[in-house]
Amino acid sequence: MNDTVLAALLSLLVAGLGGLLVPALIASVPEPAPKEPKEPEAPEEDAPLAEPAADEPPKMLYAEIAARPGLRWRSALVSAVSGGLVGAATGLDWPLIWLLPLVPIGVALSVIDWHTMLLPRRIVVPATLAVIVLMVVVGLTTDQRDALVRALVAMLVARSFFWVLWFVRSAGMGFGDVRLAAPVGLVLGWLGWGALAIGLWTSFLAFALPALVVVVARRDRSLLKRSFPFGPFMVFGALVGLVWGTAVAERMWG
Repeated sequence: MNDTVLAALLSLLVAGLGGLLVPALIASVPEPAPKEPKEPEAPEEDAPLAEPAADEPPKMLYAEIAARPGLRWRSALVSAVSGGLVGAATGLDWPLIWLLPLVPIGVALSVIDWHTMLLPRRIVVPATLAVIVLMVVVGLTTDQRDALVRALVAMLVARSFFWVLWFVRSAGMGFGDVRLAAPVGLVLGWLGWGALAIGLWTSFLAFALPALVVVVARRDRSLLKRSFPFGPFMVFGALVGLVWGTAVAERMWG
């Protein structure tokens, strides 16, 4: 058994076991404080009465998401497959130390964002800090300072890019996406700029194409104004960048 197969099998097992913990991780997130309703403004004299805005559906509770039937096994399956792909692409190398824990975390964040349009900082920020610490230790002790510096710079680049998108049109992108861009930039930047470019490009492509298909199929352009969760597509793009990003970038740009 060569190192690639061994890394794939070990990663599949470790990530799959981590996927079993996804419901517990989701259930551990505290619910955000409810927003206070705004007082309706008094209409001006002789002004027509405005129709009341449709109430937004209540946010699904994290405990309800965690209790969804089959979530544990679906999360374990997705985590195992993703972990196996990452292990086969990475081999028995140091990056697996931070990549394998991030696989079930990415699954949990995708599930949460899909159901709530939120990416809890309670998960994203500690995960980002943990990856930074592990990268610094590995980068300094194994003399991979170039990869470490590139990863940190890529984190700033990715986060700044998403911050600009959020600042320009905050209605279409939440700040949770900006936070999630930090660990995505870190792990892809460690591999190289090509992996980062392919990972981010894949995120937007995977997000835009299904949306355009739905708009065309329904012939309803108003759907373009609706907000959709972007986190799952960022996680998917990061996976593509980790597994195939470097090879694709070399073929595209040499």
